[in-house]
Amino acid sequence: MRILKKSATFAVTVVLTFMILAGTAFGATYTVQSGDSLYKIGILFNTTANVIMSDNKLSGDLIYPGQKLYVRARTHTVKRGDTLSLIAGWYGVSLADLRKANNKWDNMIYPGQVLNIPGAGTSASGSNSSKAAISYTKSELDLLARLVRAEAEGEPYAAKVGVAAVVLNRVKSSDFPNTISSVIYEVSSNGYYQFTPVENGMINQPARQQDIDAALEALNGSDPSNGALFYFDDSATNKWLWSKPIKAWIGRMVFVY
Repeated sequence: MRILKKSATFAVTVVLTFMILAGTAFGATYTVQSGDSLYKIGILFNTTANVIMSDNKLSGDLIYPGQKLYVRARTHTVKRGDTLSLIAGWYGVSLADLRKANNKWDNMIYPGQVLNIPGAGTSASGSNSSKAAISYTKSELDLLARLVRAEAEGEPYAAKVGVAAVVLNRVKSSDFPNTISSVIYEVSSNGYYQFTPVENGMINQPARQQDIDAALEALNGSDPSNGALFYFDDSATNKWLWSKPIKAWIGRMVFVY
């Protein structure tokens, strides 16, 4: 009986491995995103800047958003029933890095679509993918998700993640308070609220599942804002905000440093 169990386990392992590898190819095309560098792309795909330069016959390390680069990475062909979370789990990578590798910030995938698979292990953000970007409590997750809803309702999912990421970027910056709640509730010495929903009460609306998902994704290291510390919608007339370097523009949400 023990031999049969081991054989059955081995057979299942072989079948599962085949199911994954059957839809896997090696060699991917990566589209450069704002804030990328060859170094960051190398980390994302477990390679080096020099290898990427050589493979793409680049004479220097200058790259630009929208540029297509060949990377030595696996690809996965989506099959019916696949989800981004399932695919990330199969390959042992974080959902945040899978999104980054494909500039994919919503959850819509379709059979036949080819996805780049990032390298397993250390994430592109430089932290272990199994650990949160910062520590947080259940109440802080709820607060962050409520801010996401108040600030980015009706905006693309990536913009929602970006709003949460801005809060976390502030927590990690020496120029702002060092907890999620203190960043969100911060009021300047002249009585200026850092986040309008705190002032007008919109922060008290309950978060929806997508808002919670976006907050969790940012807490796990995803940052479509590319390190931004401020955001506003494109109808804003504040010249000071518009004067800052734009790090990302998602839907109507503008993210600046």
